[in-house]
Amino acid sequence: MKPLEQTTLPPTPVQGTPDATGQIDDLLALMARLRADCPWDKKQTNHSLIPYAIEEAYELGEAVQSDDDEDIKGELGDVLLQVVFHCQLYAEQGRFDMSDVITTLQQKLIRRHPHVFEAESLKDEAAVKARWDEIKALENAERERRGKPRRRLDATKAGSALMQAQDVQKQASKLGFDWEGVAGAFEKLEEEVKELKAEVRDKSKAEIKANISDIEKELGDCMFALVNVARKLSLDAEAATLTCVHKFKSRFGYIEAQLAQLGKSLEDSDIEEMDALWEAAKRHERSS
Repeated sequence: MKPLEQTTLPPTPVQGTPDATGQIDDLLALMARLRADCPWDKKQTNHSLIPYAIEEAYELGEAVQSDDDEDIKGELGDVLLQVVFHCQLYAEQGRFDMSDVITTLQQKLIRRHPHVFEAESLKDEAAVKARWDEIKALENAERERRGKPRRRLDATKAGSALMQAQDVQKQASKLGFDWEGVAGAFEKLEEEVKELKAEVRDKSKAEIKANISDIEKELGDCMFALVNVARKLSLDAEAATLTCVHKFKSRFGYIEAQLAQLGKSLEDSDIEEMDALWEAAKRHERSS
């Protein structure tokens, strides 16, 4: 890592129309040019990029499932773009750059694999896992020495909001903070839905917009409570939601196909016609 007194400088923007060289330094220079000259890239922050990083990770997962090389290369590139973009922004702030990130990763990989890079010999996967946990404990102790103590729920895995919600509830349950059965979870869900309804009841669009922060919190409480119901029923909230998403897309595709047979587009239709076709899509699902 760079000494603290050394200033981190962002990459120099590439000039002219660049070639695709496959070299990391040229990619960093290209990103610097985009930050300098692209209106959209100019206004981004590390926080504004968070949704894109999450989205790209999911799209990479779908590409791997598809097993299409071109799609996989494209999605891996999109994930790499998020890393490069974040590094560019932090370098502009004088905090760290891509070389620091790579060095940190290299150090971590070497530190966590003593059975590969040192004389230590671990006989099986279980021994590797046990050693990994020991190393993680040492890393957590180092974080505490830097003033970042690890709390009991910090073990929650990163992922979508639904995945994190279910995992944090699971961790809390292990510590005795939970209802005995699903009834309590349902009561909490009903309570949260009532509070959300009360927050928006009889309010104009302008009033809702002015109070959007509080409404967002109430909606979040409803989502969290619904995840709790899923967990108590031994269901995966993420998988259940994805099933619903795929079902919605399938039914909407049915609507689009039926309208096309009539020589119409979605834009030519209205809610009544589309709703009738939606019900037809449901009947089609049951019969197939």
